Amino acid sequence: MSYVLIIGAKSDIAKATAREYAKHGYDLYLAARNVSELETFANDITIRFDRKVKCIELDILDYISHKSIYDGLEEKPLGIISAVGYLGELSETQKIIDTNYTGVVHFINIIANDFEQRKSGFIVAISSVAGDRGRKSNYIYGSAKAALTTYLSGLRNRLYAANVHVLTVKPGFVATKMTEGMDLPKKLTAKPEDVATDIYKAQQNGKNVLYTKWIWKWIMLIIKTIPEFQFKKMNL
Repeated sequence: MSYVLIIGAKSDIAKATAREYAKHGYDLYLAARNVSELETFANDITIRFDRKVKCIELDILDYISHKSIYDGLEEKPLGIISAVGYLGELSETQKIIDTNYTGVVHFINIIANDFEQRKSGFIVAISSVAGDRGRKSNYIYGSAKAALTTYLSGLRNRLYAANVHVLTVKPGFVATKMTEGMDLPKKLTAKPEDVATDIYKAQQNGKNVLYTKWIWKWIMLIIKTIPEFQFKKMNL
């Protein structure tokens, strides 16, 4: 086994995914801002799963640092998982777009170029069902995730010939710190551990797009078929 690089590693989904990959024998790079906050978590994985875990300081909005951070890794990863995400308020338009799209794309591009030359590797990025159709409650966040989904689709086509797998993950509601305080429907809300298991299985099986929970694939299919003149009246 070798290293998997997880960026946005302080999120609940990222931590659950880190445990899932460590459980299956992978060593980990955990990258995030204020990485000292991850040290206890990293030590727990090392003890629990007997895996190597290294914490990397990464600010996804500090574009100039991205290449030097990746080039500075002692061993290049065999895969990357992006769990970067920021919901934010409408007044934070620039931060929402840069965090969910621009910064992630800039960093992944560096890795994609490396994987393409090596002709191996996998790229997993968490988008969202919010990107499948714009809604008034989160359309800035949703539009950034829609852009990320489109980017990943193009990247998947570009890297196919180089034997590099690209997986787009579209969670629905997930019980995390980011959604804490929201009134989420229990039957449609996943636990981070469930999402992590789904990600691992989908990546290992070479799946292109993952909706999690699975029912969101059909929910969004219905939502996308509602005519615009009706959809705009639905107060979503």
